[in-house]
Amino acid sequence: MSNELLQLAAKAADSKRAEELVALNMQGISLVSDYFLICHGNSDKQVQAIARAVKEAAEEIGQQVRRMEGFDEARWILVDLGDVVVHVFHRDERGYYNLERLWGDATRENIEIGLA
Repeated sequence: MSNELLQLAAKAADSKRAEELVALNMQGISLVSDYFLICHGNSDKQVQAIARAVKEAAEEIGQQVRRMEGFDEARWILVDLGDVVVHVFHRDERGYYNLERLWGDATRENIEIGLA
């Protein structure tokens, strides 16, 4: 189920034109979640729209959103879906935090976006 949730979140983010989507398999590395989905938007409004789309897509399938942090600031929004944690960065912040490097031990997971 967690991979399906990852794919759903990726498609929702992509629907709002999220950029550079990266999925990290966190199983065996983090106790927090099975997957991280990392992406960014180019403006505060876009970052908020991406996070909102992920939240709404999860709720539509009955997935509880445990928490959403950083929405008002729109610099780094964390959407906790349990098995999947989505990190939506503002473009200006993504390189600074560089989660892909921080969690360099995690393998990248294929995500299916842009498929009709």
